[in-house]
Amino acid sequence: MKQKIAIAFGGKSPEHQVSLHSATTICNALDQSQFDVILLGNDRKGAWYYNVDYVKEHIDLAIDDYFEHAREVYMQENQGGGVFFDSQTHELLASFSVVFPIIHGIFGEDGCLQGFFNFLGIPFVGSGVLGSSICMDKEITKRVLRDNGIPITRFICLNKANKETVSFEEVVNELGNPFFVKPCNAGSSFGVSKVDKKADFKTAIALAFQFDKKILLEEAVEGKEIECSVLGNEFPISSVLGEITTTTGFYSYDVKYWNTSRATLCIPAEIPVEISNKIRVCAIHAYRATCCEGFARVDFFLKANGNFVVNEINTLPGFTAYSMYPKLFEYAGLSIQKVVSRLIALALETKERN
Repeated sequence: MKQKIAIAFGGKSPEHQVSLHSATTICNALDQSQFDVILLGNDRKGAWYYNVDYVKEHIDLAIDDYFEHAREVYMQENQGGGVFFDSQTHELLASFSVVFPIIHGIFGEDGCLQGFFNFLGIPFVGSGVLGSSICMDKEITKRVLRDNGIPITRFICLNKANKETVSFEEVVNELGNPFFVKPCNAGSSFGVSKVDKKADFKTAIALAFQFDKKILLEEAVEGKEIECSVLGNEFPISSVLGEITTTTGFYSYDVKYWNTSRATLCIPAEIPVEISNKIRVCAIHAYRATCCEGFARVDFFLKANGNFVVNEINTLPGFTAYSMYPKLFEYAGLSIQKVVSRLIALALETKERN
């Protein structure tokens, strides 16, 4: 009998549209001989919806308006899986074994959604509450990595209460020039600025605070931008490395998802094997130190002298047609279909273990 997999997508964060692309890729990649898919939409206000009439051989949630004719639903646990009902009529609409949450950003990969499914007793793909919340907060990620002996970039953390206490000159003295300003809890490079002159300092801080109540000032590292995909629970594996080059100064949201021609993904990264192996080992160390499960993408900066630092860890990395996570495993012969199947198996393993 086929397992029914609910793909949860959308969400309240600015990454709602990215989630539609990721969910599309995952849905179309599912092995139809093993799984039946149920699409579970979360709108921009955080309400759950199910469109019983949305059945297509090849879906495209980024183009179709899934929510237009969908019914609002609520969920419950049922025999180790989940069920959902029409919010108005309380009619049972569907049941599923596992949910694959691919809701990026706040309320999706910060532990909130994971806690919701934990509370209901529904197995889900990816990291749990702790790993998700650690990796969503860039300041906490850095502190955990640093305490585990993993190299990181220098940083200063500000909140709205102390945002006026640090001058441009003090930041340059501490971090060098240029430096980055970014929200602590946001993804897809939303609210990120590269600052190299005083005139842009306050504007960059104001932009970052539009996305979070806590922001990070971080040194800009000269070198290659390297990414590594990790897959597994207690015994994770790491992929080959990929390198990103852009014509825009840094890998912005616009370049990641819309103006993709302005970025080049090099797989495998053109770096010495010895350094590549060290980075892959470090990726697994970072993954374990931050309590990740299921899958994550670990991002690095590689300096010209061969030293490297971890930039960040993404516990729900993008699964779009341009995303690095699936492409890195594809290079090694592990197709998106196989990766998705493995992620579902890992979710069931976690459910059994817990």
